Amino acid sequence: MVGCVRRTKRKIATFIDKLPASARADVQILHDVIAPIMDGLPKALFVGKFWGGSDQEILGYGVHTSVRPNGTEVEWFHVGLAVQKNYLSLYINAVEDRQYLSEKYGASLGKVKVGKASLSFKTVADIDLDKLRDLITKARVIADQVG
Repeated sequence: MVGCVRRTKRKIATFIDKLPASARADVQILHDVIAPIMDGLPKALFVGKFWGGSDQEILGYGVHTSVRPNGTEVEWFHVGLAVQKNYLSLYINAVEDRQYLSEKYGASLGKVKVGKASLSFKTVADIDLDKLRDLITKARVIADQVG
């Protein structure tokens, strides 16, 4: 369960600049792919305890408010990008035909581990950036539809 997660005012460029060199170039490439597609929507760094109680920092593109089953509201992102210990993760919180886009199209991106709403890979060289652009564009269309 996600808890204690908050959106910060920290600049995305500052976050990227402070990443370890081993991840910085890949994150910058992914940000350069995602940000123009999500242009016009809020972008923010989310920090806190995420799934499984792990402390994380996730770049969020397309911030919106969701209502949890218990009735509380939470700010969340349509697309998220995170640096994990051994891999990079993309979170795509968009559904098409009752299926998360990650599940539906993730395997076509290349050497990725596909989760419900997540995609994990070791390096940007493992994925097809053109197919990623298509996937993020689908997520943007859905984000525009749900507001």
